[in-house]
Amino acid sequence: MIYVAVLILLVTLMLGVPVPMSFMASTAWLLFFGGPTGAGYASSLVLPYGFSSMNSIALISIALFIMAGGIMERGRIGEKLIDLVDLFVGRIKGGLGVVGTISCAVFGSITGSACATLSCIGSIMFPRLEAAGYPRGIAAAVMSNASLLGMLIPPNSTLIIFAWISGQSILACFLSTVLPGIMMTALICLVNVWLVRDNPNVKVSNPPRGKEKIRLLKQRGLVALPALMLPVIVLGGIYGGIMTPTEAAAVAVIYAIPTGMFIYKGLTPRGLWDSLVESAVTTGVVMVMLYSVMMLSRLYIMENLPGKMLGLFRAVSDNRWVILFMINIFLIIMGMLMDDISSVTLTTPILIPIIIELGFNPIHYAAIVGVNTGLGCITPPAAPVLYLGGRLGRAPINEMMTPTLWIILLAWVPTLLVTSYFPQFALLLPHYLLGTPW
Repeated sequence: MIYVAVLILLVTLMLGVPVPMSFMASTAWLLFFGGPTGAGYASSLVLPYGFSSMNSIALISIALFIMAGGIMERGRIGEKLIDLVDLFVGRIKGGLGVVGTISCAVFGSITGSACATLSCIGSIMFPRLEAAGYPRGIAAAVMSNASLLGMLIPPNSTLIIFAWISGQSILACFLSTVLPGIMMTALICLVNVWLVRDNPNVKVSNPPRGKEKIRLLKQRGLVALPALMLPVIVLGGIYGGIMTPTEAAAVAVIYAIPTGMFIYKGLTPRGLWDSLVESAVTTGVVMVMLYSVMMLSRLYIMENLPGKMLGLFRAVSDNRWVILFMINIFLIIMGMLMDDISSVTLTTPILIPIIIELGFNPIHYAAIVGVNTGLGCITPPAAPVLYLGGRLGRAPINEMMTPTLWIILLAWVPTLLVTSYFPQFALLLPHYLLGTPW
């Protein structure tokens, strides 16, 4: 019956049924027809479990980071970051795409949201990229992929959920994706430059020199300083042991409101109210989804789905590195079918026992999950971030697909391979800063 339940989940997702309803459909099948005798399970086994699983203070940080991201999006903070980065790399051919990529990485580390990053940085960068002669398809593809850097450079909600489900340290999970995030940032910048290298329409402006450049650097650096201080306060507080991730998220909200309202003057009382309402709605959707998937994952465990999946993997190969490759393929497919939070919430309880049995470090696996969830967000048919980038950049999806495929092949895939098959790459910072074993 477990295979029928998994089939129901996949079919409903492909038909476009809302993710929580797809989870509920699979849950209902197992409740009625699961178990060793096919007589189903008592609802008392899963309903209270779903509620008790949600009783975690770590989940509050998700709501607060969503709120901080919405406030930052409206606070005109992205514009100041772009102006500062432009002084360093904006004067080479393809440099404007590099500016957008680095700005997304910095802004994403503040908000932890790909959609908020793309909406804020994209709305500023798309007119500039078009004026500089960038083809719309390339501009939209680069910005869509760059907006996902916030899912690798902490903090981000998916790793908080992963740590909560798997029982790992949130801080260690955050640190595991820092180096993959830096690698992805560099590779997207290089691919962007390569994509426009021979395009005669891409313009390059004359760089300021000497005293003028120093003057602009001081001016723009001073203006951007309040925005740059936010990731320093949040990440420094978390990594320094001063604040928990939940406390840091609360500080981010408290800091973002006066910064956006009084310093950058982009946040109005009406905008603050709209941001709070949107954050509440988004949080409500996430919590309903988490509740439904926690019940489903419990039933999957009771049906021994992890053991059956491991048996299928070992039918192909007993080599743990080959099995890790198959797990990566599985995660990519799940990312193609559902959003990142749904994918992480569903697959983590199923795959963590397999990862541990194979002898891999769960923190290493956290980095693999981080890269895979980002890749899933720009891989059709789901690809929510890719479609959002197309709408914001007014680019048809068919024009975005070729540059997106190049970014996947030359940036995402190498980062995933290095993260997966060189565990020390992901574990370097957790090992030296927190003592996480290799």
